[in-house]
Amino acid sequence: MDRQKLNNFFDYSLEPRRAILFEDVKSNYASIECVQRNLNPLTTSLCVMSRADNSKGLTLASSPTFKKVFGMKNVSRASDLPFLIETRKFNYPQWYRTHTDIHGQRTEPTLQYVAFIESWAKRTWIVPPQMQLYVDYKIEVTDILTNYTSIDEIHSYSIDESFLDITESLNFFYPGIINRYEQMNRIALDLQREILDKLGLYVTVGMGDNPLLAKLAMDNYAKHNDNMRALIRYEDVPSRLWTLPKMTDFWGIGKRTEKRLNKLGIASIKELANADPLLLKQKLGTIGLQHFFHANGIDESNVREKYTPKSTSFSNSQILPRDYHKQREIELVIKEMAENLAIRLRKGGKLTSNLSLYAGAASTSEYSSVKVSRNIEATQNTKELQDLAISLFREKYQGGAIRQIGISGNQLSDSSIKQLSLFESVEENQSNEKQESLQKAIDEIRETFDFLSIQKASSLSEGSRVIYRNKLIGGHAASQNKSSGNKSNIKSQNS
Repeated sequence: MDRQKLNNFFDYSLEPRRAILFEDVKSNYASIECVQRNLNPLTTSLCVMSRADNSKGLTLASSPTFKKVFGMKNVSRASDLPFLIETRKFNYPQWYRTHTDIHGQRTEPTLQYVAFIESWAKRTWIVPPQMQLYVDYKIEVTDILTNYTSIDEIHSYSIDESFLDITESLNFFYPGIINRYEQMNRIALDLQREILDKLGLYVTVGMGDNPLLAKLAMDNYAKHNDNMRALIRYEDVPSRLWTLPKMTDFWGIGKRTEKRLNKLGIASIKELANADPLLLKQKLGTIGLQHFFHANGIDESNVREKYTPKSTSFSNSQILPRDYHKQREIELVIKEMAENLAIRLRKGGKLTSNLSLYAGAASTSEYSSVKVSRNIEATQNTKELQDLAISLFREKYQGGAIRQIGISGNQLSDSSIKQLSLFESVEENQSNEKQESLQKAIDEIRETFDFLSIQKASSLSEGSRVIYRNKLIGGHAASQNKSSGNKSNIKSQNS
């Protein structure tokens, strides 16, 4: 078989063959917390758990040992753990939920298993998130990556993952090695060692002829190798891509897409790679064609070309720390969220022509949730959005406790193109211009100093969420007080 032409559709000799690395910090948040405590990230049982007032113990990350011992994934609740975090005793209610048959007959855990879980539970660290610390580490990791290629050749895929194009660095670092893949492997090893030596973090590296192959190498092979490195070349597509045991192991294919492909008679990546591309496009649209190319290892994206998503809406939502029964408290949060939306619109240079509001009823409420949307004259004005949001809420709200609030600005347009209203008087137009100038001035002050440098008196009212939420990063605590944090960690370990 021609190694450059694996099927009837592609000649791989015509495809761009770059030297791409995809690095992933192993169990990032949990590893950083281990390093901060002089613990080994690979052998320590630790999980990062958000115990904020609205999280009910959400596990954000966990160490490899924690996952292996307790059989847990990153995103789970405290109630799903096989032990009770308060006492470190075996969680019998959780066990019975999954070990009771349809007749109500329970299977009891063995004494050995209970002892095993409780033994590890006592040695397990449960720590709160420190988002600012993780951001700082990301900056340090990126700084190390620039030792191997230019910053323009690095694309941060997430807080713990990055693509690197090291094509031009191969001969610079290892001019005496002829094989380009051996050069790639050496550079990947150097990168792993430097991050481990300087930051104490273990890094998994996928290598490939293009970004897709590097990502798939990391996801499916490097994570399971002792050296935490793996390579996929164009020549390896049949042996390493087409043989993946599950279609959902492939990047970009979730359970929903898998079901749609199954209906077309496609049950494997190999079958997808050899399917009729015209049929895929007809049934699935452009995305179907993209899956076809990817299944054949084709990806012509360039790490240098940064993807900028085209925003069609700005939205945010929050789960309240308790049931809000008082209408004035509910409306206060709605106003705060409308202001946040207006700020984002001004920062993004956008106007919204549609406002949507959601107020989710509490589980104890006998009333239904509020869901309403309204087309409006394009705006980014704080007061206009606040007034409209409150008006929409009052139209639909029948009473009862509220536990979740969401607001969205849709049908966005460029703020540089603003249509003048024929029904607006000169005085109203001048008033709006003054408001806009004031709002932009406030935005600039907050941008320069801090969002909380200018506050409204209402932010001190009971029920307000603006101060609390502006101290978060990614919805979680930015950092912990060192003294109280240490006490909390010791208590978590020894409870």
